Amino acid sequence: MSQAATDSTMTMQRPSDALPDEVVVGWLRDMLLIREFENRTMQAYQQTKIGGFCHVYTGQEACAVGTIGCLEPFDPVVTAYRDHGHALARGMTPEACMAEMFGKITGCAKGKGGSMHMFDRPNNLFGGHGIVGAQTPLGAGLAFAARYEWEVLGTGPKKVCLCYLGDGAVDQGAFHEALNLAALYSLPVIYIIENNGYSMGTAIHRHTANHENLHRRGETYGIKSVFIDGFHVRDVYDAFKPLVDECRKEQKPGFVDLKTYRYYGHSMSDPQKYRSKDEVDQWKSKDPIAAMAAYLMGERGCLSEEQWQAMEDEVREQVKAAVDFAEQSEAPDIETELASDVYALPMDRLSPSDEYRHGVKNPLM
Repeated sequence: MSQAATDSTMTMQRPSDALPDEVVVGWLRDMLLIREFENRTMQAYQQTKIGGFCHVYTGQEACAVGTIGCLEPFDPVVTAYRDHGHALARGMTPEACMAEMFGKITGCAKGKGGSMHMFDRPNNLFGGHGIVGAQTPLGAGLAFAARYEWEVLGTGPKKVCLCYLGDGAVDQGAFHEALNLAALYSLPVIYIIENNGYSMGTAIHRHTANHENLHRRGETYGIKSVFIDGFHVRDVYDAFKPLVDECRKEQKPGFVDLKTYRYYGHSMSDPQKYRSKDEVDQWKSKDPIAAMAAYLMGERGCLSEEQWQAMEDEVREQVKAAVDFAEQSEAPDIETELASDVYALPMDRLSPSDEYRHGVKNPLM
């Protein structure tokens, strides 16, 4: 082979090509786990075992798995209320996640947060936030703390914070304030717009100006901004990893318009009258799990049909065990838990009706 041909081959290699087979197969398993978990979540919700608002991540699995796959374990992550997929991709056990949605004491927030508030301190997942756009200033704050630890205190490595939000949050004022501060102070936070095309039931072209060029929002603040196709986990990783590495090295912010699509409603109570079945089926034809399985069994050749079937069976049993665990777990004790864990430093006489205090130890800690 000529030198020119060799150089061309090296240039065409994708970052994911250099990863071990077990890593990319692990991505497929993570996406499958999220899909099966959400299937069981919808079933449990319909059986009234899960209450409150509930937003499933089905169809968007490649977004969380591909982006979180670019991180180090110590990097902070914060997201909005469609958060089950991020929690599982970050390493939360299905048991802790499902028990939280069942409102049980063995959940990641001891049953007090529910579907929209997945927290996992050991894995540096800082929520799960129910107010639209509320997590975006927190993302800037987490990045500020990370940079301060490294640059001023000298107590930590260079970190990158990932802050996820939906396309419906891009017009929130708090988000623009956060972008401004991130650019002004050069904070290592990457804002990831999981752009599924709808803000609840409102199509993006009806609520956001210049929606075709969403990444320009970041460029306005001098932030490096990219568009990524979120339907194949390899494409997500290959496009996102260089941005993560650059933001980590230079300690600066990033902005990503990550195109995706949710297969089900905004929440479990959404009748979805704003879109047609044909539209949904068209997007389902780009399914990220099917695409990754085909790649691993075909071009990459590291997964057999038998291994794929075994993986499906294993994940199905794992999620079933998580549901059983949640059902068998105890609910929080009202007497001891209602006024606990409200303040990090509870003091006397903060409430006329009860004394705030620390509750039982979080199961993840």
